[in-house]
Amino acid sequence: MEKLRVGIIGATGMVGQRFIMLLAEHPYFEITALVAGSRSAGKKYSEAVEGRWKMKADCPSWISDMTVISSDNIDEVSSLVDFVFCAVNMSKDETRALEERYARAEIPVVSNNSANRWTPDVPMVIPEINDSHLEVIKAQRERLGTKRGFIAVKPNCSIQSYVGALTALEKFGVKEVVATTYQAISGAGKTFKEWPEMVDNLIPFIGGEEEKSEKEPLRVWGKVVDGKIVPATSPVITTQCLRVPVTDGHMAAVFVKFEKKPTKEEILEAWKSYKGKPQTLGLPSAPAQFITYFEEENRPQTGVDRDLYGGMGVSCGRLREDTVYDYKFVGLSHNTLRGAAGGAVLIAELLYREGYLTAK
Repeated sequence: MEKLRVGIIGATGMVGQRFIMLLAEHPYFEITALVAGSRSAGKKYSEAVEGRWKMKADCPSWISDMTVISSDNIDEVSSLVDFVFCAVNMSKDETRALEERYARAEIPVVSNNSANRWTPDVPMVIPEINDSHLEVIKAQRERLGTKRGFIAVKPNCSIQSYVGALTALEKFGVKEVVATTYQAISGAGKTFKEWPEMVDNLIPFIGGEEEKSEKEPLRVWGKVVDGKIVPATSPVITTQCLRVPVTDGHMAAVFVKFEKKPTKEEILEAWKSYKGKPQTLGLPSAPAQFITYFEEENRPQTGVDRDLYGGMGVSCGRLREDTVYDYKFVGLSHNTLRGAAGGAVLIAELLYREGYLTAK
């Protein structure tokens, strides 16, 4: 299988570093360009991230020796890559403009950023759930006037911990959802060394997160109509999002009401049997089991279970009937793997196998 050449825009940040570790020995893709802002451009990657390397494992030596390219130098990047991942730390307007410039330059963009999540013809994909949304790429290319170039994005990291579990229960008519997420500090791009105020602390506010958590699932569950994604109108979702003193892993406490209340056994069977296109295709980053249920009363635990299937599995536990809603349960996903870089890599693998990403 021919490997595609890939660039990482925002390569010096936490998510960019995670991309490097995931792609260093990837069977489909090879890193050929590290891209960042003017502060890092022209430096060796090791110099650009000196004192800022946040991964547990060391950066591969051959990556450390690569020279960082400016994100403004699209022509140079284009000569080196077949597509790019984007994980920049810029305003939404700046990010949206940057991603569109790359797409118009015939460089497909798989984005970790939120700027284009609500662009009607940009697919926002959890590959196990809404792979059919990729068909809007045709309409997007027509709008952009491109043959190769397009943008695809992954959704917010926190919704990964419960949207898959709810999707598997769709046949029972999910009617109302209350979800409280307990989100790790890496979701803010921080470590405890950089954010000592988070030690022995909890902050009951994450800017913009509750709106994303309530609205983005409806777009994931939406339909393609006339070349655009039309969000679903139900279920009703309300959320609270809290920052907790955990390095990695977002947990959700979920309450759900159904049109047709299932039995506990039916829910467990639905979770166990649910699989999507990544499992069918055997994509390299896909977990063999998308949703894993733990019978133990004290599982899943963030520190113990976040790395399930290399951090790409979603786990659930504590399913039980509720006195106000029909059921309640907890869900867990790794926010910088399934919820960020790993989720974007899985999207790229799907795009590659479906023929949307090709060599120049």
